[in-house]
Order: sequence, then C-alpha cells, then structure tokens
Amino acid sequence: MESQIAFLNKYGRAYVTYCKSICREYDINQTEFDILMFFGNNPEYDCAKDIVDVRKIKANLVSINVDKLVNDGYLERKLMLNDRRKYRLVLTKQGKALVKKGKEVQDSFFELLFNSVSAKDRSAFNKVLELIDNNLERILKD
Repeated sequence: MESQIAFLNKYGRAYVTYCKSICREYDINQTEFDILMFFGNNPEYDCAKDIVDVRKIKANLVSINVDKLVNDGYLERKLMLNDRRKYRLVLTKQGKALVKKGKEVQDSFFELLFNSVSAKDRSAFNKVLELIDNNLERILKD
C-alpha cells in the first residue's frame, strides 16, 4: 500500500512541476490553474461548491482563488435563475484560451507518462483504472 501512496504523491508532484510553466506564463497559481481546468474539463459543473465537493479543495481557498480569477478576467459570475444567492461560474474568452492551452499541457503530460508503454499495457492499465473507478463508486454509495 505504501508504494501506491508514494506513486500517487509522485504523480501529483510531477503534474504540479509540469504545469509550472503555464502558471508562470499566465501569472496564476496552481490552485487557480486547477480551478480553471476543472471547469474546462467538466462542463457539467458550474459553481464554487462543485469544486469544493468534487476536488475537495477547502471552501475558503476556492473562494479566494475564484475571486482572483474573476478579477483577472478568467471567470465571470452569473446569477443562477433558480436561486438569487448563488452564482454560476463561466469561463470568459480569456479563460477559455488558457484552458485550451492547459489541455495541451495535460495531453503532453499524459503522453510523457505513457512514454515507452506499449499499447497493450496502456489498454490493460486503462481497464484496471476502470475497474478501480467502479469499486470507488460503490464505496462512495455505501
């Protein structure tokens, strides 16, 4: 179990390291980048609470970073029609451009991860991930 946890930690550190150049280029921090990519990769989500619930980032940290992203023009707040107290967060043109480039960075990162991994091994790995994902869904339902 320790080796799996160490792997996950190493994966996270490598991803953050790999994303540093885009964060520097756009003058944003990793949490801001993660929030933008969350919305870009998951269009079914559209509010700060979704980030807290799904990504498990602390609410105050999400709030601070969303405010900065709104002020810097990457996100826009739109009042929800069914609840005047809640806002949808929408990527602006500037935010969409960053997300597009961010997806290229993510794709490049994954290509590097799978360098020297055969198509057969990659397929087996994806199958294992799918099985684990199903197990996680069952655990979360119970």
